[in-house]
Amino acid sequence: MATPNTDLMGQSWKDLSGRWGLAIGTMIVFFLITAVSGIIPLASLILSGPLAVGYAIFNLRLARKQNADLSNIFDGFNNFGTNLAAFLLMLIYIIGWTLLLIIPGIIKAMSYSQTFFIIAQEPNIGANEAIEKSMKMMDGYKLKYFGLQLLFMLCASLTAVTLFIGMFWVAPWMQVTLAKFHDDISEKVSLEGLGENTILNI
Repeated sequence: MATPNTDLMGQSWKDLSGRWGLAIGTMIVFFLITAVSGIIPLASLILSGPLAVGYAIFNLRLARKQNADLSNIFDGFNNFGTNLAAFLLMLIYIIGWTLLLIIPGIIKAMSYSQTFFIIAQEPNIGANEAIEKSMKMMDGYKLKYFGLQLLFMLCASLTAVTLFIGMFWVAPWMQVTLAKFHDDISEKVSLEGLGENTILNI
């Protein structure tokens, strides 16, 4: 049985003890780069995949109590082609499903949610293969993932009493918890049909 979401949140909070400055600072840099690229034509499409994989590497390191550094967010550019392809394929698939109905699009987005974590651990995996592996991993865990998102939406809404300053803590907490969620279901899901699922020391 997978670890309860509230336990994952508690573990992540403890893991961030003494590392909040690093987590918050890296999050700010990541979102600033993402925001700036969003106003430059095509830059967001080109940079989003590699940056997402780099941020996944950073958060996996925090979740595993390994050495983490701001520079990790640029590690995704080491495998630029695969990471770009994964982002574009996910975007195309999600848009395609959303054009049918909103709900199928949301469900597919959750199915693809582990893609960047998978690539972060398996740099030699193909883009479409990573997406397919994410879909198999999330089979039976989409409701749990949705529940985790709702818990953090509640936490985010509560930061209104701090004029949303609390989001500087909630956002990195959420990212590390999502990394823990990935590791947790990686250990729990059946390996049948998933292939090798080795957790690398990234």
